[in-house]
Amino acid sequence: MPAASYKPGQVAELLGVSVDTVRRLATRGELKTRRTTGGQQLFDGVDLARYLREHADAGDPESVGGQSARNRFTGIVTRVVKDKVMAQVEIHAGPHRIVSLISREAADELGLAPGVLAVAAVKSTNVVVERVQ
Repeated sequence: MPAASYKPGQVAELLGVSVDTVRRLATRGELKTRRTTGGQQLFDGVDLARYLREHADAGDPESVGGQSARNRFTGIVTRVVKDKVMAQVEIHAGPHRIVSLISREAADELGLAPGVLAVAAVKSTNVVVERVQ
């Protein structure tokens, strides 16, 4: 499966910043980019996962209290740790870091790996992870 790439607007939404900030991060070399043959700037998903791990912020725990019990967080997978039966999946979605324990089979079927775009659906104490196509 080829590595995921993201447009500046997608990266801005995932980081919770402006597109200008994303471009400045690229200019400073904090995020790796490449140009398509048409000149479009794309960001490497694996490098974006690295950046999110390095700049992880726990966020404001008070801000989650007022939200609905049914939340969907679209973000970048930053880490997947697998054993024979289970997989621990870490997703960074804006200021949120979500860690879920799912079956290894599910993680393999979804193709979860650092840099992949995914959705964490949170209800009560359960987190459902879905791959975004």
